[in-house]
Amino acid sequence: MTEIAKDSGLGRESLYKALKSGSKLRYDTVQRVLSALGVRLTIAPKAA
Repeated sequence: MTEIAKDSGLGRESLYKALKSGSKLRYDTVQRVLSALGVRLTIAPKAA
């Protein structure tokens, strides 16, 4: 968690608060965490 916080530019405690159950997660936070993990979110249309 410490490394993800560092790589995402977020504070460790802020990251814990953002990811706890019931929090209102912001898209910016999700994007930064996914980038720190080396993945990206892709949106595609549902298959017919």
